[in-house]
Parts: sequence; C-alpha cells; structure tokens
Amino acid sequence: MNKVVILGGGIAAIEAAIFYKKEGFEVELISERDYLFIYPISIWIPLGTTSFEYASMPLGKLAQRHGFIFTKDSVVEISGEQKSVTLQNSGIRKAPHLVIAIGSGKMKHDGLENTLSICAAPEQSLMLKTRIDEIIAKGSGKIALGFGGNPKDSSGVRGGPGFELLFNLHNHLVGKGVRDRFELTFFAPMPQPGARMGTKALAMMAKMFTRDKIGTRYGKKISRFTSEGVVFEDKSVLEADLTMFIPAGDGHPIVKASDLPQNDAGFIRINDYCEIEGIEGWYAIGDVAALQGPDWKAKQGHIAEVMARNCAHNHAISLGLKKGEPKGYQEHLTILCVMDMGDGAGFVYRNDAKALLIPMPIIGHWMKIAWGWYYKWTKMRFIPRIPGL
Repeated sequence: MNKVVILGGGIAAIEAAIFYKKEGFEVELISERDYLFIYPISIWIPLGTTSFEYASMPLGKLAQRHGFIFTKDSVVEISGEQKSVTLQNSGIRKAPHLVIAIGSGKMKHDGLENTLSICAAPEQSLMLKTRIDEIIAKGSGKIALGFGGNPKDSSGVRGGPGFELLFNLHNHLVGKGVRDRFELTFFAPMPQPGARMGTKALAMMAKMFTRDKIGTRYGKKISRFTSEGVVFEDKSVLEADLTMFIPAGDGHPIVKASDLPQNDAGFIRINDYCEIEGIEGWYAIGDVAALQGPDWKAKQGHIAEVMARNCAHNHAISLGLKKGEPKGYQEHLTILCVMDMGDGAGFVYRNDAKALLIPMPIIGHWMKIAWGWYYKWTKMRFIPRIPGL
C-alpha cells in the first residue's frame, strides 16, 4: 500500500487525511498539537458564548474514526532535495509521498507581544476572554481591533474574523447595557480594508460602523504596538486598553529555511493540481501554499478543503490507483463566508462575476452556529456530509 505523510493539524490537513484514506493510501498525519482547532467558531470564545473545548476536536479520535495514523511531533526541517522531513522527536523521515499543510507564518511587527489575536495560537482566544472580562469589570475602556497586510502576497490577509469579533463584542456590550462606556475602534493599514468583498459590501460595512458608533483608523501604516495602543507611521497614536490584531500571513519559517520553491512572501509554489514545483510526489495545500488567481483571491477554509480533496484525487491518479482527470483548485476560487455579528450575520460571496454582502437577521447567526455543529459531526462521521459542503 502506498503511504503518504501529511504535515499539519488544521482544516486542510484533516481533509487531506480523510480523503487520502478514501483513495486507498496508508496515511500518517503529523501535528504538533493533538487537537484540531476550529478557528471559524473560535470567534465566540473571547465573549464566553462558546468554550475552547467545543472549538477543539481530538486528533486521536478523528484518526480512529477514519483509520489513519496520528503522530504528535513537531517539524523542524524539510528537504525537497532529499525528500525528507526532520521531526523533533522522531528524527529524519524519508517521505516519497508528502503533503505539506502546516499553515503560514505571520508578518512581524514591532511590539506584537502587546497584542492578542483571534487567529494566532488557540490559547490566545482564552487570553482575549480574560482581558475583555477584566476591562468590562473595570466599567469602561478603549478596545482596538484590526488586521495587517503583506505587500508581497495579499491572499494571506485575514480580516473577516476581526470584523466578526468586533461586531460580536459590540453586541455583547449592548446586551450588558454598557456599550456607551466603551470606545471601539477598527484599524488597518490599507485605505479600504475588506475591499476584496466588493464596493457594495464596503459601503454597507461603513453604514454598520456608523450605526454602531465604531471608530476607524484606515490607511496608516503601523509603526509599532505598545501596552498603551497602536503607534502609526505618522506618529499618531490609537490609545487602547486592549489591542486585538491579526497579522497577515507570511511564509512559514520552516518553509523559508528550506530548499522548497517559494514566491516572494515565502509560500510554496504549486501548480493548479497542488503539486510542488519540481518535486514529484510532494504537494502543498492551504495557507502554506502560494495561490494563483485573481487579485481578490483569499485563503479560506473551503478553498483549503477543495485543495485537500483534489490533492488526494490527483495523487491517486499519478500512482495509477484510479483513472480519471486531475482536478485543479483555481476554478473553485471564491470568497465565501457567513460573517457572524452576534445578533445576525452577513453572507459574503465573491467570484469574477459578482460580489455580494447580504445582511441576514438572527437566522444568520444561527446558521453559523449550525455550521460549527455540522462540521464537527460530519468530520466524526456521525452524520453524512452534504455534497458540495
């Protein structure tokens, strides 16, 4: 039986492990964490409306349900020339068939330790909860939320969770009857954060910010973060008792230190079939990979899953395990999400033909909750998966 090693423990890696097993491979998943953290539903952890445990799934249980092997270990080096992986505990492993799904690194900012992020290490979601609870208990305060950019590759910018946490926090404070005691400000270095959603969506977001009395600081490059807030390039300061900041994705440090083919940002260069350039039998999927496509393209979970499924399909064809045509990911590039706001949501969709942001009342919030339940139960094979979802 052909064996494939999958590096990573996120959405892309788990989908790859499941579908490689379906294609008849012996599968070993290697991850430094022993649980899958479901980032799309972690936005509620800082406000106490869901738990850290609910947003986590043990990889051992997933492995048991799907019949793949899970190894908890950390990758320290990858060699394309040697077709090998060096692990912290297990040493050097030869890997003729490899899928890299270790996610991205983060853009570096001076003073980043003075911020917390909803898209960083899972533990930071709990740290955010502690800080928000402390500020609310104090009775008043200033909270800044924002995200950054990567001039070398804009596909790694992740602003959606920032918007979601912002609106959820606003409604959380409204529910406690203390919204007027807190100053909320959203910041980003680009003139129009969220522009990839389209002009109509931007106009609607601006109205929502005005309605909810949320301040903005756009179009100013970030100089550094301090314990008192955000300092911009023009020396202006955004004062904050708490700064939630999502750095843009950058090449993973292990990838940058490797001999793998990379774009200017350090993401692994792949073709439409997710094959790593020049290394037969090696694939890269999800945030670690350099996407090709329109300027508005974004790295999202549904694209990562498409890449994972296609990867397993294409790899099986290349080894003669099945017949068929290889499948590419680029035709599936869209922006698709339900942007939760606590008391409702916005359905965001974009492709080459249209860009939509459709407001949804409370049903939108329940749709996002239902998605989290659906994701967990289908991954554990408690219920069948709906085709296309």
